Amino acid sequence: MRKLAVVVLVAILPSLGFSQSIFDKYEDMDHVGSVIVNKGMIDLVSKIGALDDDEEAKEFVEVAKGLQGVKVFMTEDEGVSLDMSKTVKQYLKSSKLEELMRVKDKDVNVKFYVKNGKNENHVTELLMFVSGMENVEIGHNGRKLETVLVSLTGDIDLNKIGSLTNKMDLPKDLNKAGGRR
Repeated sequence: MRKLAVVVLVAILPSLGFSQSIFDKYEDMDHVGSVIVNKGMIDLVSKIGALDDDEEAKEFVEVAKGLQGVKVFMTEDEGVSLDMSKTVKQYLKSSKLEELMRVKDKDVNVKFYVKNGKNENHVTELLMFVSGMENVEIGHNGRKLETVLVSLTGDIDLNKIGSLTNKMDLPKDLNKAGGRR
């Protein structure tokens, strides 16, 4: 009976939120750059930013306080890009994410998905998937990214995200991410 209880416990633990993300497979994959920021680092940056008198830094701290994690995966490889696209589609089928918005500019597609939070202005996950960037040069070394996947988890206030994107040098359509529907 104990063995059965242990087997059942091990089987249900992943569904309780202790499992890894479906996207973690890209972290150690060749041809994929990744940035993973966990809660400890977010808290540290928030504490340092709270000491700053800059208004933008304070707004960033307010957004960061609610974050549990940030994951960014990027690739130049067409095969990995196709796999990322397939994985995102699979994740969207199994999760409770809904499309927030889409932006298409030439061959570049940007899609935002969210999982509802405590009210209409808060979400528990914000997923951004950018594809078709083969002609977009990134950085000073001429690197051309094909696909970028960004996942933010925690208590995310879309109004605060919107106010930050308004201050950044981003396409104007992206500023709409701060408001729903």
